[in-house]
Amino acid sequence: MATETNAADAAQGAAAPGMPQLDFSNWDHQIFWLMVTLVVIYFVLSRIALPRIAAVLAERQGTITNDIAAADELKAKAVEAEEAYNKALADARAEAQRIISEAKAEIQTELDEATAKADAEIAEKTAEGEKKIAEIQASAMESVQVVAKDTAAEIVAALGGKADAKTVNAAVANRMKG
Repeated sequence: MATETNAADAAQGAAAPGMPQLDFSNWDHQIFWLMVTLVVIYFVLSRIALPRIAAVLAERQGTITNDIAAADELKAKAVEAEEAYNKALADARAEAQRIISEAKAEIQTELDEATAKADAEIAEKTAEGEKKIAEIQASAMESVQVVAKDTAAEIVAALGGKADAKTVNAAVANRMKG
């Protein structure tokens, strides 16, 4: 009996198609449920999922647009800040150049005053020095004349002659002139 049951099952299995979806007798039911499922999926997607997705996309687009606008505004502010910085830098450089030129002018004025004062002091000391030199020279000339007169009188006396003071003075004065 077991052999007969197995043979009957084998004959029945060979007569039935392998996949129930491919059985043409059930296609009308399958097409109906396919349509019902597609309509349900369409309504679920169109009424629930797609509006949510559209809302999320719209929100993202709004956020992106706002971020781009904010970035443009910040970029404009950065450009303005850079221009203000460059202007401040140029003003600072101009001010530094002005201060430098004023300092140079002030230093040059002080230098000119100090040079003039030093020149005056040098001229004064030179005049004093020349005066002292003239005094020393005059004193030296007088000393030389006295020494020359004494020496001439002694030489004449040593040679055996007699020289009076008037003749010795005239001879020394004549010789001193040239």
